[in-house]
Amino acid sequence: MLFSGWNYLSVWAEFIEQSMFNPFQNKQMTFLAIDVGNTRLKWAVYDKPSPQAQALAHGAVFLENIDKLADGEWASLAAPKRMLGCFVSGDAVKRRVQEQLEIWDIEPQWVMSSAAEAGLVNGYDHPTRLGADRWIAMIGARQRLMARGDARPMVVVMVGTAVTVEAIDASGRFLGGLILPGHGIMLQALVSGTAGLHVPTGDVRTFPTNTSDALTSGGTYAIAGAVERMVQHVQQHCGMEPACIMTGGAGWKMAPSMVRPFELVESLIFDGLLTIAANRFIHET
Repeated sequence: MLFSGWNYLSVWAEFIEQSMFNPFQNKQMTFLAIDVGNTRLKWAVYDKPSPQAQALAHGAVFLENIDKLADGEWASLAAPKRMLGCFVSGDAVKRRVQEQLEIWDIEPQWVMSSAAEAGLVNGYDHPTRLGADRWIAMIGARQRLMARGDARPMVVVMVGTAVTVEAIDASGRFLGGLILPGHGIMLQALVSGTAGLHVPTGDVRTFPTNTSDALTSGGTYAIAGAVERMVQHVQQHCGMEPACIMTGGAGWKMAPSMVRPFELVESLIFDGLLTIAANRFIHET
């Protein structure tokens, strides 16, 4: 069959548009990122394993609903070529996730902390004992700064069931970090260990004048104070004010109470997974 010049160009343009610019058509490039936390599993499919990738689909389920993924949210997805995940919930939960991944012909890969990866050096006494979520979030945070040409020290805060506060110097070395109870755990401890207190529904106040506000404000300021102390340590150690990045399901609650401005990044774990994937799968097409 012969094409006129105009028809040939039209057909070729349509092919290029569908195969190169429509990520769902190019199944070879899709990448699945999974973040298994203490209460929820979050997932996202991207058009490629790269920090510049575009998200094609995403979702979240509570851990008790993991077993419904293959027949539910994942059933209509094109098979990704690669998968990389973060988990902190134990091997039993990981096995349940991997059973759901059997709908696709992919090898599950889970990030473990190491001595160095993606431009970040691990200063932990025993690098492999650092929580994978902390490691991945720091890699994601550093990638964001480096992409902007902002090679400053960093303080990275994750606010969830627990709160972690990480310090990274300008060269990309993890200096150390804090772990403290999240707001919910603090309140549960007070309620269970103190007569007459109940789970509060109060607000954060400068000068609380009722018990509910006092409990809510106390937990919030305890976290804010720990973060500010780490910021001061980093500034003194590095000789310059650090960039401050916050993530986690409860980050939006904490951000207004911080002493100094924090960049709130909801996707920091996914940013880290994309950065690691780009380094690990760089030679694949």
